[in-house]
Amino acid sequence: MDRRKILLLFGIAWISAAGLTWFLYVSTKAPRVEKTVAILAAAHDMAAGTRLVAGDLKTVRVPERDVPKSAVQDRKQALDHPLLFPLTTNEPLTAAKIASATGAEGLPAIIEIGKRAISVQITDASGVAGLIQPRAHVDVLFTRPGTAAEAVTTTILEDVVVLAIGRTTETASASTTTAANTAQAAARPPAQSATLLVTPEQMRKLELAKNQGRISLALRNPLDRTFGDHGATTSQALYAGLPVPKPAAVTRTAPPKPVIVEKVVEPKDPPPPKRVIDVYRGDKHVQETF
Repeated sequence: MDRRKILLLFGIAWISAAGLTWFLYVSTKAPRVEKTVAILAAAHDMAAGTRLVAGDLKTVRVPERDVPKSAVQDRKQALDHPLLFPLTTNEPLTAAKIASATGAEGLPAIIEIGKRAISVQITDASGVAGLIQPRAHVDVLFTRPGTAAEAVTTTILEDVVVLAIGRTTETASASTTTAANTAQAAARPPAQSATLLVTPEQMRKLELAKNQGRISLALRNPLDRTFGDHGATTSQALYAGLPVPKPAAVTRTAPPKPVIVEKVVEPKDPPPPKRVIDVYRGDKHVQETF
């Protein structure tokens, strides 16, 4: 073979090997440039109901694979809209965390369009011992008092969002110490109100139940989407399966024999005989009795 051709083939092979080696090095060692997306985030801690202004938001870049669902990228979609949930610094802003209406501020801004806020009185016994916090999901139970045949308990509302407990509209921070929680529990009044977010139909139903019997709340997992618990529990179902007490044995005794008392009737003296005298006065006749 011609020496020139051998050198040419050797040079091509060397260049190919060098190129393959460089490609493998770049693929494994060189830093990768990941695509990022600009989204809006909170510039500082904000409470629910805060109406957003330009200073409340900032732009942050996050990897494309880490972008939250329905993240807000355009400031026009957020400015002048109130927050439905509290935000912490650098927390991404999503469409689910802002209200659709503009101009509202404070607690009314948290109420979704088409919903109403109504309060019910609760105690530690009817409010899960004070464990219910704002934004928790609860079921509403109604108990009608009465006799054993009239008393009944039923679930009238399911998966209802708690808007506030008393005047508290935000969940306590996770950094709250145990001592602070104990002090807060000690300062909590024995009876307080829970404000629920309901539809107008549910509002009327709940208001009627408040005046007809006793209301209590059952805490549920917000991820639990099971519904249909509309059964009623009566006294008959409550005592089902329990042994029925046997009635006490009744000893029957023979009725007492009647006592016959003979009454002696003494004869009375006959009345004295009567005397009748006929008296004639002219053409008149009169009888006189003596």
